[in-house]
Amino acid sequence: MKLLVGNIPYAMDETALQAILVPYGPVLTVRIARERDGRSKGYGFVDMPDADALAAIEALNGSTLGGRTIHVSEAKAKTPAPLPPAPPPPDVDFS
Repeated sequence: MKLLVGNIPYAMDETALQAILVPYGPVLTVRIARERDGRSKGYGFVDMPDADALAAIEALNGSTLGGRTIHVSEAKAKTPAPLPPAPPPPDVDFS
């Protein structure tokens, strides 16, 4: 299951985020979202087996980390933006 871990301290790196979640089970992948200049956006994604991920959500959601209340939940699939309406057909006179 992919978890969204939000409101993490900006100075936190992937290794530190993984260390927080390892007590609840094996962490398969960790990725912190970053700005183009490399600064953290304050949230990350973690892949864990389903049962372990649920235990991590239960234990960590709403807890304090580095003076910030973190939010841990199942990551939802990103829905694509709707397509803009098609332009009207050109006016063509075939007479």
